[in-house]
Amino acid sequence: MTDTLKGRVLVYSIVGCPHCLKAKSTLKDLGLSYTDVSVDAYDDSVRQSVKNRTGKQTVPQIFFNAVHIGGNDDLQQLIADKDKWQEAVDNVRNNEPPSDAPQLPDPSLAKPSNSGDIEFTCELDECASLVRDLKASGLIKDHRKGLLTSHKNSFIGKEFVDWIVKTKQVDRQRAVEMGQSILQKGFGHQLSGKSDDVVFKDDSEVYRLIEDDPSAALNAGIVSECEPRPASALSEDLRKLILSIYNDHLSKDGKAVDYKAIGTDPKFEKYVKATGELSRVDIQSATREEKLAFFINVYNALVIHATVKRGPPVNIWQRYKFFNYTSYVIGGHLYSLQDIENGVLRSNRRGVGALSRQFGSGDPRLNIMLEKHEPLIHFALVCGAKSCPPIKTYSAEGIYDQLKVAAEAFLESSDGCQVILDKRQVKLSSILKWYREDFGSNNKEKRTWMFKRNWAKIIM
Repeated sequence: MTDTLKGRVLVYSIVGCPHCLKAKSTLKDLGLSYTDVSVDAYDDSVRQSVKNRTGKQTVPQIFFNAVHIGGNDDLQQLIADKDKWQEAVDNVRNNEPPSDAPQLPDPSLAKPSNSGDIEFTCELDECASLVRDLKASGLIKDHRKGLLTSHKNSFIGKEFVDWIVKTKQVDRQRAVEMGQSILQKGFGHQLSGKSDDVVFKDDSEVYRLIEDDPSAALNAGIVSECEPRPASALSEDLRKLILSIYNDHLSKDGKAVDYKAIGTDPKFEKYVKATGELSRVDIQSATREEKLAFFINVYNALVIHATVKRGPPVNIWQRYKFFNYTSYVIGGHLYSLQDIENGVLRSNRRGVGALSRQFGSGDPRLNIMLEKHEPLIHFALVCGAKSCPPIKTYSAEGIYDQLKVAAEAFLESSDGCQVILDKRQVKLSSILKWYREDFGSNNKEKRTWMFKRNWAKIIM
């Protein structure tokens, strides 16, 4: 039975936050009605107002009228103290919200509500019909080069040109241009020489469609026929969709995710199909800000996708395989979780326990990596802390402010930082140790890095 309240219990939350669900489930079990304000559904000014009032970047943040209870852990501690809990309940049961209580956001600040029903619109690529014809032509088969090399599911440049001249009634120069369009549009690539060559030749050179590449990538064999969309917009839509699916299958107490049910959800099938757009996305011409938002969103979405398909890693060996072999084809190249984090976002630095840099000399993905590493990405790649940052999907516009919020939220939690006053000690997350070169080579440099960003007030 739900209590009739004169006052208001207000919960600030976000989609996909297990700690928020736990808090709301607890309130419901105790018969307390509450008003849920999902801060990611509103303009950033709502999130900022919560921070200004609470001094916290994390969610959930819970109010009983004007009294700030705190996050989920704070709520559980309050409930354990029967006298203080009864006092808090009596406050909202018997008193209307005072003038200084937080108000509900103005509806005009709401963002368009599309996080759970994203439609992937498609403008058909003019080259898509040519690729369809090529797949039906019989030209694609296994070709041997020399005694030891066999290229499966490939086609020969000269045979392609002969076929085009015969079936499309064009000259050989035009046929070569049509072959080159397949490479330039990201539908295929040359198998010898540099993998990012885009020169189609009327000779014995061997080519293969991206969808026919042998790969264990989770989007292998799925290629969109649409005109490629901007990288940042694509990654935001993918992240929002997978996050909505994840939220739908979180248990009411926020403690478990039914990954088996996600695997049979029609929305998940829609997500998997949409990952085909990653194969041909143009990431090379993206700005630093666009790359940051794109690869953070894709990394976090890939973790959920892989967990659905392969289950969560439960030991060291499974974690090694999970992060080193879980991958997507992006822009014609294979990217594992380690490739994204250590190769792209950390500017090709060694990962934890690795003996060498992520990308070797001559790797075409070196053209994609950030020119300078970004330390703040460590606070945005998958949330495993006891509270969540109020941002789950990152955008190129305002990316540095968003990353700063994620970092501040992490450092607010005991997972990120603990201050032991009687021992005059500050204990920082192991993340700052594992990736010490990103933050500083010693503890003094790490503290300096934090103080320069005015984060001393967060941890003191």
